Amino acid sequence: MLIPRKPVPGLEVDLLDGSKFDLSKDGSKFATLVVFYRGLHCPVCATYLKELERLTPEFEERGVKTIALSTDTKERTQTFANAIKADKLRIGYDVPLETARKWGLYLSEGRGKTSIGIEEPALFAEPGLFFVKPDGTLYFGNVQTMPFARPDFKPMLGALDFCIKNDYPARGEYTGAL
Repeated sequence: MLIPRKPVPGLEVDLLDGSKFDLSKDGSKFATLVVFYRGLHCPVCATYLKELERLTPEFEERGVKTIALSTDTKERTQTFANAIKADKLRIGYDVPLETARKWGLYLSEGRGKTSIGIEEPALFAEPGLFFVKPDGTLYFGNVQTMPFARPDFKPMLGALDFCIKNDYPARGEYTGAL
């Protein structure tokens, strides 16, 4: 389990624009918003990340860089990026399943074609969302076992305004005796 105010695992992946993403060198002012999504086969992910694409400039105004990642291949990821018309949101691919597990993501086995007729990979990561501070520590995290009921991006912007204005600390950091 990742612990707020503690370092997150290293994260280096290839991006569709041909560059490499290295979380330790991302250089955000407030945080990097790392969103792991299920992959091309997930229609919920497409709807969700279209919204993040639209709101990426508003996150950037608050000192937050955005990136969406999956365990999908480059080809599947490019098809996904084209479908959501991504041009502001950075999108990475081929996240190793071992890396997904280090980030605390749940893994699922493919079960054939989804409701949109796309085959699920043999294994893939379920959704996760993390705000990582520039020093590499976790500020906020959310992991899920299902594609449904994810944190809504629009209200996150207001929460970020509050957190930034009030220097609100990461919460959930206690790991001592009970």
